[in-house]
Amino acid sequence: MAVVAGPRYAPGMNSSFQRLTVLCLVLTFVLVGIATSGCQTSKGFGKDVEKLGDKIQEKSS
Repeated sequence: MAVVAGPRYAPGMNSSFQRLTVLCLVLTFVLVGIATSGCQTSKGFGKDVEKLGDKIQEKSS
């Protein structure tokens, strides 16, 4: 009985798996970038809403 060494996966699956892995990594970095830049945006939005609330309170008194 002869032992034949060969690939464990079909060649197409291996490259597809590599593409999927790279895509997941890229998406992860993009989402982290968006999340960290979004913190500054939400702080600014919160300040604007707070100022608007203050003006509404001033007008109503």
